[in-house]
Amino acid sequence: MDRNLWLKHYPEGIPAEINPDQFTSIPDLIEKITLKFGERPAYHNLGHTLDFSELDRLSRDFAAFLQSLPGLGKGERVAVMAPNLLQYPAALFGILRAGMIVVTVNPLYTPRELAFQLKDAGAKAILILENFAVTLQQVLGQTPIQHVITTQVGDLLPVPKRWIVNLVIKRVKRMVPAWRIDGAIPLRSALERGAKLPLKPVGIARDDIAFLQYTGGTTGVPKGAVLTHRNVLANLEQTGVWLSLHFREGAEIAVAPLPMYHIFCLTSTLSYMKWGSLIVLITNPRDLPALVKELGRWKFSVITGVNTLFNGLLNTPGFDRLDFSALKVTVGGGAAVQKTVAERWHQVTGGYITEAYGLTEASPGVTGNLLGTPWNGTIGLPFPSTDVSIRDDHFNELPVWTGEGEIEKHIGEICVRGPQVMREYWNNPGETAKVMQEGWLRTGDVGCLNANGHVTLTDRKKDVILVSGFSVYPNEVESVIASHPGVFECGVVGVPDERSGEAVKAVILKKDPNLTREAVIAHCRTQLTPYKVPRHVEFRNVLPKTPIGKVLRRKLSDEKKL
Repeated sequence: MDRNLWLKHYPEGIPAEINPDQFTSIPDLIEKITLKFGERPAYHNLGHTLDFSELDRLSRDFAAFLQSLPGLGKGERVAVMAPNLLQYPAALFGILRAGMIVVTVNPLYTPRELAFQLKDAGAKAILILENFAVTLQQVLGQTPIQHVITTQVGDLLPVPKRWIVNLVIKRVKRMVPAWRIDGAIPLRSALERGAKLPLKPVGIARDDIAFLQYTGGTTGVPKGAVLTHRNVLANLEQTGVWLSLHFREGAEIAVAPLPMYHIFCLTSTLSYMKWGSLIVLITNPRDLPALVKELGRWKFSVITGVNTLFNGLLNTPGFDRLDFSALKVTVGGGAAVQKTVAERWHQVTGGYITEAYGLTEASPGVTGNLLGTPWNGTIGLPFPSTDVSIRDDHFNELPVWTGEGEIEKHIGEICVRGPQVMREYWNNPGETAKVMQEGWLRTGDVGCLNANGHVTLTDRKKDVILVSGFSVYPNEVESVIASHPGVFECGVVGVPDERSGEAVKAVILKKDPNLTREAVIAHCRTQLTPYKVPRHVEFRNVLPKTPIGKVLRRKLSDEKKL
């Protein structure tokens, strides 16, 4: 592995190495950000903005409150189960300032999933939006939770808007199922109590745990990636230098439609905070008309998302009439950005989608294309202080793809090494040993490294379809299908086949109601070798997705038609 392979393609101003020890902890970083930007706006949600000083006060009060609870000390785990609201960053930073560990929880979890994660993490406290309290109520006795703090959607909004929002959510829209948890403390009461208490100094070291960030569980039992303060701070530095050629301090407006409980949004919002940016939190990104309306209120300069979100926005009336004059950066991650979506995004907005790559276990950033470059089918160059190596099943390093010969001989598992890589899986040495080898993180993703230092992501290792011994990568087939004008979204999986072992199956959401199976197959035959062409085509009214919008391939082969 020759790092110069990609370093020679870094533009002037991007260093080969970053200093992951610039700050002693995330609270140290937040404190310095607050001192620097004070009264500047920090977060906006539901029509209200918190400045950096207000966020500092709220997080301080929440931290002091947590420290006052019996059984909660440094290193204890505190869960947060809520969508993007102003409460989220306030609670997040409060937990960290108290010297405790954040456990992010998907608010759409079923009772079983919630019970597993809280028990596995050993969480003793949880902040939960009332809308989901009934889920916690059902399993509370099965968890180690001792303290429950509840919040309503409008809790950090000013009066009378707070009262109106909470009333509408609860009484008019009836979005809060009846629940009862004895001893639960309302967030506003907790903040009032914390404001009267001192915040006890806590010695937080760089290698202390900051987050237990659970993998989505789309491939089995979720595992908690142990991310230290240093891991996250390193990734903020790595992505920060990538932004440094385009961002101005205190001048950017970043739209965050992905949920903060997902590592992609969590770290990117922290990265934007370092620049003193205003971050617009989107509570329900699935409501695309409402999202377009919110975007219309801002001259935003950066937006993060996934392919399905960008595709959805492009097909939402009014999006093409927005003001994109300030848009500098569109970051696409979480799943492959399809060429057709990237090209149309450029046509409509005038900007390019910058495809990046990461995973929970790497805090998450690993590689990224240089900002402002057209779609090129790769996931970019390794970030500073990051090594990438392509390995075969026996952990032998594979040669760089020069564009000659069979590319299959250069495709292997993407392995990563750097200061952003997690310490381990929480209380799971067996799973840790499976992915950590000789200082490298085995990502489970398949790809190759080309001669200009760019990494191409072929697919998830476990998603590769074997047709008569030939490897078929779903991303490639999905990209071809998505280029058909009659297709809105699609997912590709392998299904058992008597003749070939596996066959390719495409599950499609139509844009053109007259689209047929025959038309899809004919389109694929013009761009794919025969063994890659779908043998099965199924049309549905909706595709199963993860909370950030990735198509859940594992559900495509076993769900009934919708």
